[in-house]
Amino acid sequence: PESKRAIEVDGPAHYLQDVLSGDYVVNGPTQFKARLLRCLGWTVAHVAFYEWDDRSEQERRDLLAGKLAEMREAAPNNDQETH
Repeated sequence: PESKRAIEVDGPAHYLQDVLSGDYVVNGPTQFKARLLRCLGWTVAHVAFYEWDDRSEQERRDLLAGKLAEMREAAPNNDQETH
């Protein structure tokens, strides 16, 4: 690919839920996959299902735009897109 960027929407199977607090924690296989992708030079933004569900279409677009902006800031040397 021209640039190694991706957005991954992580469903409930990517998380464990703390029984006392109710907080979600990324599970081991998902953490491992993220580490492998980083090692291969990928910049991946993750959107958790609980950030996505119950949002309007515009809120979802805004969320994705924010994630893309974060990726650009995190990897400025990868912004060599040609048009």
